[in-house]
Amino acid sequence: MQNAENLNSDQIRQFLELSETVEFAGQSRTEIYAFCERVLVAQEYARQSKKQRGAVRRYLSKVTGLSLPQIARLVRKYRQGGKVETQPYRRHSFATQYTDADVALLAEVDRAHERLSGPARRRILEREYMEFGKQEFQRLAGISVSHLYNLRRSVRYRRQAAVFEPTRPTPVSIAQRRKPDPQGRPGFLRIDTVHPGDWDGAKGVYHINAVDTVTQWQVVGCTSKISEHYLIPVLEAMLHQFPFHIRGLHADNGSEYIHHTVAELLKKLHVEFTKSRANRSQQALVEGKNGAVIRKHMGYGHIPGEHAERVQKLYTAHFNPYLNFHRPCGFATVSLDARGKRQRRYPAEDYQTPWEKLKSLPDAAQYLKPELTLAVLDRRAKQMSDTECARKMGAAKARLMRQCKLESPLPPTFR
Repeated sequence: MQNAENLNSDQIRQFLELSETVEFAGQSRTEIYAFCERVLVAQEYARQSKKQRGAVRRYLSKVTGLSLPQIARLVRKYRQGGKVETQPYRRHSFATQYTDADVALLAEVDRAHERLSGPARRRILEREYMEFGKQEFQRLAGISVSHLYNLRRSVRYRRQAAVFEPTRPTPVSIAQRRKPDPQGRPGFLRIDTVHPGDWDGAKGVYHINAVDTVTQWQVVGCTSKISEHYLIPVLEAMLHQFPFHIRGLHADNGSEYIHHTVAELLKKLHVEFTKSRANRSQQALVEGKNGAVIRKHMGYGHIPGEHAERVQKLYTAHFNPYLNFHRPCGFATVSLDARGKRQRRYPAEDYQTPWEKLKSLPDAAQYLKPELTLAVLDRRAKQMSDTECARKMGAAKARLMRQCKLESPLPPTFR
C-alpha cells in the first residue's frame, strides 16, 4: 500500500468496510512501529473525536495484524512520548563480586586441603585474611558457605580444580600382556568362559571354550565351578583333545585363568601364556564362537552345577567331534582398502571344517602329536556324514536333557 498513512477519515472508514475479509502479514516489528507512528502523526490522533480515534485504531490493527490491545499500548506510548519505537532487550545481570583470580585461589585452597566441607573451607579463607594477613583473601574471607558451593559448581572453578588421575594398574606378573603371533602355525588357543546364568541364587555350570587361532579347532569343556580345584582337571582334559601341540594360550584378564596354578600347568607343558592388553579387543574369535556355538546349542538358561560331569562327557564324546570334523567355519580373507583399512571377506569357497583347514596347511603332519597321524584323523572324519553326526549329537543331548530334568529340582535348559 502506497501512502497508507495519508488516508482521510472517510477513506479509512471505506477501507475498513471493504477489507473485512483481508488480512495483512509479513512486516517486521520495526516497520510496524514506524508505520503506526506515521499514521498517528498524519491523522493528528490527539485532536480526533472518540469515534474517529477508534476507527484509526481499527485501521492500524487491520493493516499491521496486531491486536487491538497491542495497538492501544502503542497509542499510549505515542501519547506519552511522541514516538512509537521498540525497546531494546536488556538482560538483568548481577555485578561480579568474585574475580577469576578469586576462583583460582579457591581451587588452589581446595586442592591443598583435599576439598574440605563448606564451613571448614570458609573458616580457612577467613583465617588466611584475618589471622595471617594475606590480602589476596580479602574478598573470599567474607563469602558465605552457600556461595562457596555456587563457585564450586561454576565452569571457571571446574577448569581450575579438575584433577585427572590415570588408572593405577595392578602389577600382576602372571602371563605376558601381548598379542600372540601364530605365524600360520596351529596350537595358539584363545580361551574364554561362558556362564548360562543363575537360578534363585544357585550357580550353574560354566562352559570353557577354547579355539585355535589358525584352524578354528574348537574344544568345549564344562565345570561346576571355576575355582582351581574344579577348573584345572577340565582344562587338562581339553588340552589333551587337541590333535596338535599346544604352543600358546591367550586369555582375557579374568581371574579364573590369571592365577599361578594355570601358569604352572602351562609352564609344565611348555606353553606360552599371554593375556589381553588394555583397550584392545583380541578375543573376537572365541567370543563369536561363544554365541554361534555354545549359546546356540546349549541355550541361555540355567543348568545346575551337579550335571557338569555329564555335560563334559557329552562334549568329549559327541559335541567336540561334531564341531571339528563336521561343522564348516568361515575363514576370512583380509585386504586393505584405499584408505589402508583392513577389510575381512568370507568367500563361499573358503568355508571348511577345522579338520579340512588343518590338513590343508603346508606339511601339516609336523604339527600333530606323536600318537596321531593324518590318516587316523581322516578315518575319524569319515566314520559318518555331517548330518548323521549332527543327528547323533542331537539325540545324545536330548537324552542328557531328559535325565537331568528328572533328577534335578531346577530344570536345566538345553537348546
